Amino acid sequence: MKTRITTLLGIEHPIVLPGMTYVAVPELVAAVSNAGGLGILASGGLSAEECRLAIQQVRALTDKPFGVGCSLLLPGATECARVALQERVPVINVSMGRAEWVVQGAHAYGGKVIATVSNEKHARSAIDMGVDGLIVTGHEAAAHGGAVTSLVLIPAVRDMTDLPIIAAGGFADGRGLVAALALGADAVAMGTRFAASRESVVHAATKQLIIDKPAEDTIYSTNFDTYGCRVMHTPGGQKYTARRLGPGLVIARSWRAARELNTPLWPLMRDALRQGLVGAIKVAYFGAATLAMRKAIHQGDHDEGVQLIGQSQGLVHDMPTVFEIVERVMSQAADIVKTRLEQS
Repeated sequence: MKTRITTLLGIEHPIVLPGMTYVAVPELVAAVSNAGGLGILASGGLSAEECRLAIQQVRALTDKPFGVGCSLLLPGATECARVALQERVPVINVSMGRAEWVVQGAHAYGGKVIATVSNEKHARSAIDMGVDGLIVTGHEAAAHGGAVTSLVLIPAVRDMTDLPIIAAGGFADGRGLVAALALGADAVAMGTRFAASRESVVHAATKQLIIDKPAEDTIYSTNFDTYGCRVMHTPGGQKYTARRLGPGLVIARSWRAARELNTPLWPLMRDALRQGLVGAIKVAYFGAATLAMRKAIHQGDHDEGVQLIGQSQGLVHDMPTVFEIVERVMSQAADIVKTRLEQS
């Protein structure tokens, strides 16, 4: 299937693995790219040198196009974006910040920049920055989807621009791909679906929860990290979203995360001071959330851990390989077009 995204990025299928922190690691990124889609490496939680090593690991596993995701307000993200530019990564996915310098740097070597947006205001800002495409993230998505559902947000952004669009939020199969194309998108991002693939590093117990839980079994709250964030409905998810984070709780969680992860807290504080009061609060909250995410993803602990997940978990019923997922999506989409959309 050819779309503007496949042409722009030089990939075979209009399917994307978004840069999910601690999930979109080199092995999964390369598996999606090798299957004909685009894998986006998560830089969240990585130092500059760790990011460089991860990029090199991806290149050792695939010769296909791939991307690096950088949420620019988060700790270390600016440094990782600079590394991605130095390594001439084919696609850089930016969010949460001004990225003109990333666009200029990528375009200098022929790279592409895709901005992740969750509302029309952010879409307009990204368009004005000169990006090459957009990931439009609806309310159904894992983590930081917006207030508007994909069904409305995607066509609303399409009315604003002719840029290629990757639809995110609620997409896990061929039906979703066809629907996204009808809404005006050119590809789909399927984070929750790939998180439950065989190649995913997500803990087996967490994968089984994704398979078992229905679509409505999630929590959407600003109490996890100050942004509107969708997490799996578990004891840990309930605990971390039950009340607003006050300064004392943030500091306690940040210190605990730093201690358990054997990571010094001063880099987090340094980044906070650089970003002013609002940035400091957001960075500190991110630090407080880091340990909870890792406990769910790496340990399968859902009493103290929190799994970011999309409503499309209700469409995930098994644990195939990445290649099988991509082939299944494309086959189902082709069948829908042939049997339900062709004119007689």
